[in-house]
Amino acid sequence: MQIQYETVFILTPVLSDVQVKEAVNKFKKVLTDNDAELIHEENWGMKKLAYPIQNKATGFYQLFEFKSDPSLIAKLELQYNRDEKVMRFLTFKHDKYGVEFNERRRRKQKGEEVPNFTNKKQTK
Repeated sequence: MQIQYETVFILTPVLSDVQVKEAVNKFKKVLTDNDAELIHEENWGMKKLAYPIQNKATGFYQLFEFKSDPSLIAKLELQYNRDEKVMRFLTFKHDKYGVEFNERRRRKQKGEEVPNFTNKKQTK
């Protein structure tokens, strides 16, 4: 059963551009090697952190949105924990509203027409 997930991880800021790309490709490979369907990825670049992590005030942010079997999440997070380049990570499961929101956000970024979904009850 394929469930839609989103994962964001922060890499240490002392890495070169090549090292950042290698780390991102490593985690992308974990997903693709385990039959995950990569839906979307975003490189947010270096951002200021809300609070220092490991005495660092900035980090490289990366986002992956994917569909996979729930058993893959443990494997992915194990790889995050083993890699000293990763300062923090968060993986979460989308419900139907989260999936809809992300679809609308991606369409808006591409400049496409965005349908208006409302959750208002119809009155008679």
